[in-house]
Amino acid sequence: MPQAQTLMTGLKYRLAERLFHASWLSGSQQKHRLTMRLFNHCANAGHTGALSLYGHMLFQRGNSAQEKAKGARFVIKAAQAGDVHAQYQAACIYEHGCAQYQSDPAKAVTWYARAAECHHALAAQRLAHAYREGSLGLAVCPHKAEQWEAHARTGSDAGLH
Repeated sequence: MPQAQTLMTGLKYRLAERLFHASWLSGSQQKHRLTMRLFNHCANAGHTGALSLYGHMLFQRGNSAQEKAKGARFVIKAAQAGDVHAQYQAACIYEHGCAQYQSDPAKAVTWYARAAECHHALAAQRLAHAYREGSLGLAVCPHKAEQWEAHARTGSDAGLH
């Protein structure tokens, strides 16, 4: 992507984020439509933050199966690009499955581990629980459960979406 396009996409993303979190014009349909159009444009341009945030919104709150599927695709793309929040969301998608992605405990563990290694506390907690209970295809291992719990205590989930 040419540098000017990348810069414009980044600026549009920052504008969309500010509009999304702004308290003024709360409940405005025009503000909502503009914000979603900006997020959509940025995600389609491959902006990792937009893929993650907008993808999560579509997957969780989409009005149709097509929107939810698009959201899941965006989240997976952002996870592959290294977005830690998207890695956690991808793990949840693979743990529980959805129309587009079947449940795959091995992929869920992989994504939880990637997110936890980047200090995502909820991902580390989920792995600790899985090792404690023997879920997600993992054998019960109190030692690994404790390691992930320690990891969770040092993690940070500030700015979660």
